[in-house]
Amino acid sequence: MFDIIGKRFWFFLGSSIVILIGIVSLATFGLKAGIELSSGSMMTVGFKQEVVQGELKQEVASLGYANAIIQRTGEGNFLLRLPELKGEARAELEAGLAAKFGNLEVKEFAEVSPLVAAETMRNTAIAVAVAGIGILLYVTWAFRKMPDPLRYGTCAIIALVHDVLVVVGIFSILGHILGWEINLMFITGILAVIGYSVNDTVIIFDRIRENLLKAQDSDFEVVVNNSLVETLGRSLNTSLTTLFVVVALLLFVGASIQNFAVALLIGITAGTYSSICIAAPLLVVWEKGKAVH
Repeated sequence: MFDIIGKRFWFFLGSSIVILIGIVSLATFGLKAGIELSSGSMMTVGFKQEVVQGELKQEVASLGYANAIIQRTGEGNFLLRLPELKGEARAELEAGLAAKFGNLEVKEFAEVSPLVAAETMRNTAIAVAVAGIGILLYVTWAFRKMPDPLRYGTCAIIALVHDVLVVVGIFSILGHILGWEINLMFITGILAVIGYSVNDTVIIFDRIRENLLKAQDSDFEVVVNNSLVETLGRSLNTSLTTLFVVVALLLFVGASIQNFAVALLIGITAGTYSSICIAAPLLVVWEKGKAVH
């Protein structure tokens, strides 16, 4: 029998180190905000001849926009996400692309103002807060027949905060080292991670509840550990199959959903870990009043 709960101190220590590194990175480097979350321009262009996306990205970089995000649309056009373009800069960019690839047509052009970007960030923060409060209330209500049901909701939220901090911290490091910017796909990934992580945590909590009802006189720590062992295979197998899909998306869909896929990749891994090694052990700590034997 695996003694997962008995090693809770080491799990807490490992998570604390990872989160501390992320917080230091956030405090030092912050997050590099993309156009949707800061400001900039979006331009949809079409070419008469076939243009390879990699060659277009290389040419746009040579024209002074190395951090531009380029996506191919369903109609065969290209969506360019760039820093804010004024009249002369836009004309120079169009002229440079036309000189390299021939005639082009600007299908659509839009600017994201700092005001819109700030509103997007505010709405994102509200969405995450509302999701957290909703999850806390739901888990507490779902375990309302257990002693101190608020403990279950609180431990689930702590596990969620753990996952979000891990994802955000790693993206801060990636932004500093690789120049990665966060965008709306990153926000979507964070919200998906929150939903996925709480699902795994609730499954484990539900098994704990079942075993407690069957053996009410058993030691709480033993019941929680047995419940973790019983659900371990299911948790790992579910996470692995999900990760296979996410890796496939990352490899075959490409840069357009890079932030979403990588956030999911990190978040699912962290969520599986936190459900097993953080959320359930926290219940034991709350019950026993100590993090070690």
